[in-house]
Amino acid sequence: MKILIVDDTPSMRMVLIHMLKNLGYHDNDEAGGGALALKMLREKNYDLLITDLHMPNPNGQQLLKKIRGDDSLKSLPVLMVSCEDDKEVIMKLIALKVTGFMMKPFNLKTLERQLKMISKSYLSGIVDNVE
Repeated sequence: MKILIVDDTPSMRMVLIHMLKNLGYHDNDEAGGGALALKMLREKNYDLLITDLHMPNPNGQQLLKKIRGDDSLKSLPVLMVSCEDDKEVIMKLIALKVTGFMMKPFNLKTLERQLKMISKSYLSGIVDNVE
């Protein structure tokens, strides 16, 4: 599985990459923001996007909206990561068809559980898994 990790905090990207490697996912790329992520998504084929919600230009919600509005990217599974606990914001993400959501801080087991749910959903064509 080829995964793109997007976060404006380098240490958070490193933590995610380390966790993914511990789970056996070694084909990972990273981007420091939404604009670079969009460019990368259009140049390479990814099986999953893991992105932070709160980052500049565009933020995670705007990035998700652009992905869902792009015919070549709209079926890409997107796992959103955030410390956001505002139910209204989370409901907007669900409406935009986010595939999964993880609250920071999270641990290896939570990431593994999300990846398993996303794999099942991706294979069956279902979206909208939120933890």
